[in-house]
Amino acid sequence: MRYRITFAAGLAIGYVLGAKAGRARYEQLARTARKVADSPVVQEVAGVVGAQVGNAGRTVYDKAVERMPVTSVRDFLARPTDEELELVRWETHMANGSANGNGVQGGKGVPGEGAEDRED
Repeated sequence: MRYRITFAAGLAIGYVLGAKAGRARYEQLARTARKVADSPVVQEVAGVVGAQVGNAGRTVYDKAVERMPVTSVRDFLARPTDEELELVRWETHMANGSANGNGVQGGKGVPGEGAEDRED
């Protein structure tokens, strides 16, 4: 309990002393910060750094695109799933006139209905 009272007293003293000197010091710091930010040297350095960051971002993007086969989310979402690929293979197989079920899962010529899926 003693530490809480000491902490609260220190907080109150700091607040009172800070409030008395606070506004003038704040204004002084704000003026100095504005002078530094408006300095031509700082503006030039900020422009150079901004350009370098932009170039670095573009370089990273280009390298990522080179390594990733997907060029956009739309391309990724347009890819068929494994189930869709199986259905396309089955439809192609059925369209070729081979309806006997050879090479197709299941005995009835329906994709995805193998013996393990049927309930007899």
